[in-house]
Amino acid sequence: MSTETAPSTTAVREDDAHRVAVQQPRRAAQPEPQPNRPKAVPGPSSTAWRIPLAVLIGGMFMSILDVSIVNVAIATIQSDFGGSTADVAWITTAYSLVLGVVVPASAWLGDRFGLDRVYMISLGGFALASALCGLAWSLNSLIAFRVIQAIPGGLLPVVTLTMVYRIVPRHKIGTAMGMYGLGIVFAPAIGPTLGGYLVEYVSWRLVFYINVPVGILGLVAAAMALPKFTRAPTRPFDVWGFITVATGLVALLLAFSEGQSWGWFSYRVLILMAGGLLLLALFVTIELEVDHPLLNLKVFHSAAYTTSLIIMGVMMTGMFATLFYIPLFLQAGQGYQALDTGLLLLPQALVMAVLMPISGRLYDKIGPRWLVVSGLLVAAFGSYGLAGINPDMTREKVVLWMCIRAAGVGMAMMSIMTGGLASLNPDMTNTGSAINTVVQRVSAALGLAALTAMATAQQAQLAQGRADLLEGTSDQAAHLHFLQLFGLYRRTQVAVLADSYANVFLLTAGFTALAAVGALFLRSGPAQHTGEGQPAMMAE
Repeated sequence: MSTETAPSTTAVREDDAHRVAVQQPRRAAQPEPQPNRPKAVPGPSSTAWRIPLAVLIGGMFMSILDVSIVNVAIATIQSDFGGSTADVAWITTAYSLVLGVVVPASAWLGDRFGLDRVYMISLGGFALASALCGLAWSLNSLIAFRVIQAIPGGLLPVVTLTMVYRIVPRHKIGTAMGMYGLGIVFAPAIGPTLGGYLVEYVSWRLVFYINVPVGILGLVAAAMALPKFTRAPTRPFDVWGFITVATGLVALLLAFSEGQSWGWFSYRVLILMAGGLLLLALFVTIELEVDHPLLNLKVFHSAAYTTSLIIMGVMMTGMFATLFYIPLFLQAGQGYQALDTGLLLLPQALVMAVLMPISGRLYDKIGPRWLVVSGLLVAAFGSYGLAGINPDMTREKVVLWMCIRAAGVGMAMMSIMTGGLASLNPDMTNTGSAINTVVQRVSAALGLAALTAMATAQQAQLAQGRADLLEGTSDQAAHLHFLQLFGLYRRTQVAVLADSYANVFLLTAGFTALAAVGALFLRSGPAQHTGEGQPAMMAE
């Protein structure tokens, strides 16, 4: 009897244990223990994140590509619609300003309506707004449609970045972010090449129309491949926090966008700068006092995350400065056409495309510290090489130094972003992604504007100095032929342009090298994870 009863007792205990094990995930999924933590349904295996990641990369690539590809078409749009240079500049300025309004609200929207739903609505809205931009019949209508396009365009980067951290296992996040980073750095680099071809050989309207089929395919893929993200418990929208941060960011972006044309010390620019800073300070005060802040500023308690934001700002400023001043010098200084200039930018984009996945795999093995330090030092060396820019610099040297700098960016960019966000608790990833996107956009705009102001001031100073030198040779100049005088003037102008840009790259190299020192305080070694198949940012 005892030999028969023991097995049945053991079976009963095993059955009870099985029921407890089955019920345990159900209890853990209830919102009471962590009411503010958004949850997603895990994939069936540890590799199930790869296909959703590919879908997210496509949407991210499209939204960021649009920023750089449109810049190439500005001159052609002006010739079609007319208007001053300041008026046409609002095609990009309006887009940037609306981003400053939308991005802070993206974290709340993702929690309230579900990340997958917000992603699909944003992707469809971006494709629809792109079609409207292509149909624009005047400059004002195009600017209005760009404002509409910026709403989903601002949501996509934040939502996709948050979803990546929710679907990818912690020990694979470096590899995933290495692939994801292609949309952040490869799209702005390849944009001028693709835009130059479309504008020169087809039509500037195709710059917008190209987003429509890509958006439709992305929607179909998202509906089939993306996991379902459950909504967080409803929390009230922080109205005053939204008003202060949105208005403050818009004021600063507008001041730095228009500072060159309005005058950096004009009343409008100074009032916008002072007002923007005061509003952002008020936003911080509000967020620390309210029960349900729009952006959880506790993310700054993480030293790794805060350090990553500072380094990210330096890197984005240097990257966009390179992508802005090198094409400008090649076209204005050396007479290259838009498509030829874009082709010269293509090799450095390919270098980043190759190194991003490699650096992601290395991140999983050795952590961010040495990847970021070495990448920043290589990027600083590349910027120092570009500081030797001059009217006689061959395009081979320009491409070489740009590729060296791109190699450093490819090594460091995703490692610093991944290391910062990975240091946050899962329930703070949404806020961390939003602030990360704001820092990328604002640092690129503000840094580029500050460097442009410095370059413009130096051009005026250098031009005046060379004019004073030429006055001493006025007798010899009087005997020169008109074409010789024009050639002398032209070479002087290009030399002034090159010298001012050289100083910009020298300053960029110094700040990048300084950022490498700060990167020494980042984590070294592989990230800790609790399970082989369990994504660190998903529901247990």
